[in-house]
Amino acid sequence: MSFTLAIVGRPNVGKSTLFNRLVGKRLALVDNQPGVTRDLREGDARLGDLRFTVIDTAGLEDATDDSLEGRMRRLTERAVEMADACLFIVDARAGILPTDEIFADILRRKNAHVILAANKAEGRAGEAGLIEAYALGLGDPIQMSAEHGEGMGELMHVLKPIAEATAAKPGSEPETDVTVDEDDEGAARVPTRDKPLQVAVIGRPNAGKSTLINQLLGEDRLLTGPEAGITRDSISLTFDWNGTPTRIFDTAGMRKRAKVQEKLEKLSVADGLRAVRFAEVVVVLLDAAIPFEQQDLRIADLAEREGRAVVVAVNKWDVEADKQQKLKHLRAGFEKMLPQLRGAPLVTISAKTGRGMERLHDAVIRAHDVWNRRIPTAKLNDWLADMIAQHPPPAPAGRRIKLRYMTQVKTRPPAFVVMCSNPEKLPASYSRYLVGGLRDDFDMPGTPIRLTMRSQADKNPYKNRTKSTPSRLRKHLGKGRADD
Repeated sequence: MSFTLAIVGRPNVGKSTLFNRLVGKRLALVDNQPGVTRDLREGDARLGDLRFTVIDTAGLEDATDDSLEGRMRRLTERAVEMADACLFIVDARAGILPTDEIFADILRRKNAHVILAANKAEGRAGEAGLIEAYALGLGDPIQMSAEHGEGMGELMHVLKPIAEATAAKPGSEPETDVTVDEDDEGAARVPTRDKPLQVAVIGRPNAGKSTLINQLLGEDRLLTGPEAGITRDSISLTFDWNGTPTRIFDTAGMRKRAKVQEKLEKLSVADGLRAVRFAEVVVVLLDAAIPFEQQDLRIADLAEREGRAVVVAVNKWDVEADKQQKLKHLRAGFEKMLPQLRGAPLVTISAKTGRGMERLHDAVIRAHDVWNRRIPTAKLNDWLADMIAQHPPPAPAGRRIKLRYMTQVKTRPPAFVVMCSNPEKLPASYSRYLVGGLRDDFDMPGTPIRLTMRSQADKNPYKNRTKSTPSRLRKHLGKGRADD
């Protein structure tokens, strides 16, 4: 990436629509309701032959206090100072408002390269606003329609000199949205700068997800506060986590489906589910004061069903009084309520003070290693023989089910196939017995394990032949004896 471009402007002027067009994906949530975007979202943009990093920002509000709007404004101003160039968008249909003039003056002081664009300028409705934009003193405005793709050529022409003047930055962002390759059967993947370890942080609203990520980054990169539901987009950030190249996803808090009524919250939850599918390791963040509510269990079960490695982190541990008794209660509750994740790492942390961050990193790395684990077929079949000897499979109708052969067919998560007779008659309890044995004997705690029972194909070549086959065979054999 040659340079960084921050898109700024009042709420609902079309910043996220333009961001999505530049990155070529619907990464940012878009709605007619103003103030949808709250955090900074980065993406790899492409415009003609230009490649650059684009930052979508929260709408600029005329607030400087510690309110949500004031914190959003400070975060946006910080993005403007960090970026190489700033694209200031005004709404050509609404015209230039007093707040536009205030923000134009702020941007002029904070960034050397400020580009003015009049969005929604298609047709006659935007002509007056386009002319008014000249009064901001930021040069000729670009006549643009982010929704319809108008003005992109002129924007590229304006950005080219900035790209040429800006030296290439080391350690640019890797490609976004790298999906997990479920079919790779090779050695465990080692995270690299190009393909970092992908970690999603999920949980209920106000569990401390954004605060945790800010603590890991060492800076206030994400918007936080006492209000529940501040995060709306699933924001991905790349950083070096104790020597491990990592892309971490901050997601919107997930409430019970019955409580999710607004369209915007539904979009936020869907965006969080999408982040889980892209992740390799999912950190389920709980609030120490109210752990293992029904929604927490659903969220952890979602990660397991998606086949992702799971780490459970209990936040706000710094304010817990009786830590030993609480930890004992948490472990017992976890084993009872989520048996499908038995042995998954449970780490106590404080996102506010930074306590437990080392343990969290170690737990994530271990969960990722187990998720990638591959067991040789010979070892599996020796193990299967021992398991059958200890506890033979049932014998429905007096005919014992025979387990003949076992192999691992996938990793991420580990998936196994057992060739057996009458797999449809094997009870689920016996499959759970085998899965539990795999966890204990091959040191695979917590990770989702897929076990499939499959019927072994009959190798008799005459099994499905027509009834005339035996007579033809006898005739052929009889001819052979006569010839002898």
